[in-house]
Amino acid sequence: MSQLATLDSGYAHVALLEIRRPPYNYVNVALMQALADALERLDEDPACRAVVLAAEGRTFSAGADFNSEGDAQTARDPGTLYVQAMRLFRTAKPVVAAVQGAAVGAGLGLALAADFRVTCAEARFSANFNRLGFHPGFGLSATLPRLIGQQKAALLFYTGRRIGGDEAVRLGLADELVPAGEVRARALALAAEIAVSAPLAVQSTRATLRQGLADEIARVNRHERELQRLHFASADFKEGVVAMGERREPRFQGH
Repeated sequence: MSQLATLDSGYAHVALLEIRRPPYNYVNVALMQALADALERLDEDPACRAVVLAAEGRTFSAGADFNSEGDAQTARDPGTLYVQAMRLFRTAKPVVAAVQGAAVGAGLGLALAADFRVTCAEARFSANFNRLGFHPGFGLSATLPRLIGQQKAALLFYTGRRIGGDEAVRLGLADELVPAGEVRARALALAAEIAVSAPLAVQSTRATLRQGLADEIARVNRHERELQRLHFASADFKEGVVAMGERREPRFQGH
């Protein structure tokens, strides 16, 4: 089964992409490549003016899976994954993410690759990297402060705390809060509202607002990757993964 599906959005000029890796929709290289390929194809489709990124099931994306045999290598050596992920920031069409559940770690990075996020109170957002014993990735060192400011981003990074959709909207991390059952429908309606505007004007305005952003995120991500490689060899990282699997507080030693 494909990890990414293109569905009928029900709206003219709006494309709907659905992540299909239930139940947690973990990210991996194949998914990132499929998503980047799909967005680049949509850039070449004049009928598409806006895109909705959604996910199957109750979770948007729980990030990288450090406990699964199949995804562990990708999670611990994310260089190839990040190469594909950085392509997302270079596509041209506006993207609305429908975040109906957890967006954690790399899943948060994926949500922040979109232009807008529609969510619900039940959703959970977390930059939990430090709680697992390593440096943030997916360009979040650039994208998260850009959205909510350096101080609030630092708090979320250092603590790894999970916040609900209502707090995410208050912080500026998400844009609209709706009932849980209406997240995808509202994301589609927002994309349709964007699609009514002149496509050349929207895309040029977006390019102006994001001028230099993809290059900056890629530069930051190269730094993130270097630090992550160091941290993946640490005892703290091993403890973080074990603690997560055992659902307990980690006991870090600082080495």
